[in-house]
Amino acid sequence: MFSNLSDKEVEAVKLIRNFILHQGRTPSVRELMKGMNYKSPRSASVIFNILEEKAILKKKSDGGFQIVDFEILEEFGTRAQTVKVPLLGNVACGIPIFADENIEAEVSISIEMIKKGYKYFLLRAEGDSMDNAGINNGDLLLIRQQQDAENGDRILALIDDEATVKEYNKSNGMVILKPKSNNKMHQPIILTDNFRIQGVIENVIKI
Repeated sequence: MFSNLSDKEVEAVKLIRNFILHQGRTPSVRELMKGMNYKSPRSASVIFNILEEKAILKKKSDGGFQIVDFEILEEFGTRAQTVKVPLLGNVACGIPIFADENIEAEVSISIEMIKKGYKYFLLRAEGDSMDNAGINNGDLLLIRQQQDAENGDRILALIDDEATVKEYNKSNGMVILKPKSNNKMHQPIILTDNFRIQGVIENVIKI
């Protein structure tokens, strides 16, 4: 990936990649300027343009950028044994979850982490409502895209266009989405049919 890049361009790609992984979006021109220790935002803007020309970045419909591809962690496999999975950034209310505006990157994931016949996506965990289930703030969730679930599955649900990760339980026509946390602020959500399952969490990636 880095063979045709200068040292400064490689540094910028790594900074952008880490920004996406930890904050769910590409940095602004000024944030890149600060991270690269440039004195002018023009220098950062030039780097963005160069990386787009070299097909490292791709401009999104909302004017931002997404990084075209990167290996998420070397120990998860070589490029020959990976598939690309979209990493979603902050999902905006009213926008379909898989809309182009929400995709921050295409991440290479080991084929050993996925099941054939399913589509997958990555989402960053926020908060501590599932920390007792091994999901901590900032973790990347590898999610198998599907609209149904079994009792006990950790799912991504959309409720009034807001995404939440909870444990799924259904009984007597009611669905209970349970947090798994010692934080008493998080309480079960009791629903009937006013929500949508977006997928089941297959793996939690610590970064």
